Amino acid sequence: MKKIFLPLTFICLNFTYAQEVNDSINQFDTIQTNENNLDEVVLTGTMKPVSRKDSPVPIEVYTNKYFKTNPNPSIFESIGMINGIQPQLNCNVCNTGDIHINGMEGPYTMILIDGMPIVSSLSSVYGLSGIPNSLVERIEVVKGPASSLYGTEAMGGIINIITKDADKANKLSVDLYSTTWLENNVDLAYKFKVSDKVQSLLGINYFLFDNKQDKNHDNFTDVTLQDRISIFNKWNIKRENNKTASFAARYVYEDRWGGEMQYNKRTDRGSDEVYGESIFTNRAEIIGMYQLPTKENIYTQFSYNFHQQNSFYGTDSYQAKQQVAFGQIYWDKEIKKHSLLLGGTFRYTYYDDNTPGTASTDGLRNQPMNTPLPGIFLQDEITFNSKHKLLLGYRLDYDKNHKDIHSPRFAYKFSPTKEHTFRASFGTGFRVVNLFTEDHAALSGSRDVVIKNDLNPEKSINGNINYVFDKVFDFGHLNIDATAFYSYFTNKIIGDFETDQNLIIYDNLDGHAVSRGISLNTDFTFRFPLKINLGVSWMDVYRKEHNEENQMEKIQQLHAPKWSGNYTISYSFPKKWTVDLTGNWYGKMRLPIQQNDYRREYSPFYMLSNIQLTKTFRQFEIYGGVKNLLDFVPKDPLMRPFDPFDNHVDDPINNPNGYTFDTEYNYAPLQGIRGFLGVRYTIK
Repeated sequence: MKKIFLPLTFICLNFTYAQEVNDSINQFDTIQTNENNLDEVVLTGTMKPVSRKDSPVPIEVYTNKYFKTNPNPSIFESIGMINGIQPQLNCNVCNTGDIHINGMEGPYTMILIDGMPIVSSLSSVYGLSGIPNSLVERIEVVKGPASSLYGTEAMGGIINIITKDADKANKLSVDLYSTTWLENNVDLAYKFKVSDKVQSLLGINYFLFDNKQDKNHDNFTDVTLQDRISIFNKWNIKRENNKTASFAARYVYEDRWGGEMQYNKRTDRGSDEVYGESIFTNRAEIIGMYQLPTKENIYTQFSYNFHQQNSFYGTDSYQAKQQVAFGQIYWDKEIKKHSLLLGGTFRYTYYDDNTPGTASTDGLRNQPMNTPLPGIFLQDEITFNSKHKLLLGYRLDYDKNHKDIHSPRFAYKFSPTKEHTFRASFGTGFRVVNLFTEDHAALSGSRDVVIKNDLNPEKSINGNINYVFDKVFDFGHLNIDATAFYSYFTNKIIGDFETDQNLIIYDNLDGHAVSRGISLNTDFTFRFPLKINLGVSWMDVYRKEHNEENQMEKIQQLHAPKWSGNYTISYSFPKKWTVDLTGNWYGKMRLPIQQNDYRREYSPFYMLSNIQLTKTFRQFEIYGGVKNLLDFVPKDPLMRPFDPFDNHVDDPINNPNGYTFDTEYNYAPLQGIRGFLGVRYTIK
């Protein structure tokens, strides 16, 4: 072999060229990986493992890596990176909130962890906080009706948080994160082996924010102070014939408060001198799955959660306790072209608080809610050929107050070619009354709750059409996912904030409600190191009811913007540098205002943008950036913050319009521009 001596400059050029070639090859691998994402096994839509592209139900899948492009201390905030999903803060003081899917409020969204419905009712407000991000494998989202499989609260959609399998997880994962507002987050995950057949994954999340901030100078904290710890432990057991067995437990403790800047939690909690909202939360969860040692595929699942809340909203005390036990057994059977699922469920809910929600009819005694809810479900997924697939589902639940509740479902998938897939689905949904899911205490401690009549279960009819285009071109890989949806509600439970500004009045809607719209997601992966995700949604969410003239009047849903969207743009530089630009934008949304309110009834168009720079080394990476680049902050979030106890409302000279202190006028976070810095360390 001849020795060839080349000038140093040529060697450098050659090295650069090789680096570019390697980047191109790596990017081509990414393109292939993205294309293979359609083959990823998902669980949520049909309650059984199926590749995403073969599922008759449209399912969106987001990996842990996607959420790292805009790191957040909780999944509640991260979930807002998904098009059509809006984490809505319902109180400017305590910062509690819920998850909106396609404009529908939090009670219509079911949150699952590893397929189990353990976050619901009372815990829907806090359940997404404290799940260690290091333990999250992916998040699966189904938008639309799923009551035929999952029962009550799955009328609007499902968010299923899939945690990592202990057998496949890294040995150690550490993520430390802080911001210029001194929000500190620690995320740890550690895998250990008990025996050849038993492995465990331990996760710990700790979040601390105790730095009072009042940037808008209204003498109220802009962001709720929090001290939260969460411990999660998952066990995976290897069994003969690859039978499934897993068990997990989680404990969450949170101390959060917000209020006037001079508020002292120890001396002012519940007083009428200094206004504050203080919430202590204790929550424990247990979930598990065990496949029976039989020839047939028979699975059992169970979950239990305990949730206790000790709260003060000003002088109003809110004390609540909830226990939910859930058990399920189902049979998974393949018969020629039929994939059958037959199962039974039982859910028991105990709930008690000190509001009218659990008071007797005469209001003289406390009457905790005890709600058993047995049900059965049947699903048949019929594969006619590689192009046509049909899913038929039916569920029957029995409620002691509302008797039989029926939930059928239909879904059809047509794939004329590899690049084109069409899906259509139709179903009904229901929601049994549980008043706390309306978050009445979280919305405002300054309002009294009124229940006008016996509340009947909500019912809905839902339909959607989905189209997916997926193809590799010369420039790279393109995926387009478009969905049109329509939901029609009867007996909808409405919280009336407008008839009397001192009350929240709950009643079944005398009319109907509609949620309709179109969403579009696009995913571009180029052959050079650039990846772009763009999403846009148009929604029209409203109700029609009789007005004082007995005519049907259309009223737009609160906190449901007609236009919204998101974007993620990632570019990889040589030497393992990556820059991520992410953001969300929202059009006008209707807000809860008071009579003759000087504040706008509809919010302005606004955008929340973030940028991050990441440097990756062998076992660790350093990341940092800026959140809310445009420094957008809502104006006048609180009405009369100088008189939170309404001591001087009846003042015709200084308060001619009779304004009262209120906290729920909210459409965006009150945090302006801020920097962040973090480090991740991994041992595989």
